[in-house]
Amino acid sequence: MNEIKLHPLKKLEIILQGEHREFATDLLDRAGVKGYTIIGNLSGKGAHGMYEGHLMFNEDDVLIMIIAAVPQSLFDPLLEGFQPFFEAHSGVLFVSDIQVGRLVKFMA
Repeated sequence: MNEIKLHPLKKLEIILQGEHREFATDLLDRAGVKGYTIIGNLSGKGAHGMYEGHLMFNEDDVLIMIIAAVPQSLFDPLLEGFQPFFEAHSGVLFVSDIQVGRLVKFMA
């Protein structure tokens, strides 16, 4: 039986206001990220207290999370791109070391 070969990548979980979605997705696209998942209407508790994930007026008024798996070669440029954003806006970036079995899905 053949074992699945695993390949190391970085997983980014980017949580920010929906109004900044285009900034984040443009940065990911320009960096060459092949794909990502966007989850809307997040709820949770953070430094500013509880945040309810229901639509107030439009999708710009809610928290979203963008999840992407990227190779190391894209990781450092993405961090450089997000650093000024998070210095000026609320939100958080989680980074994890992961392994994937189908590397072709994540490489350009």
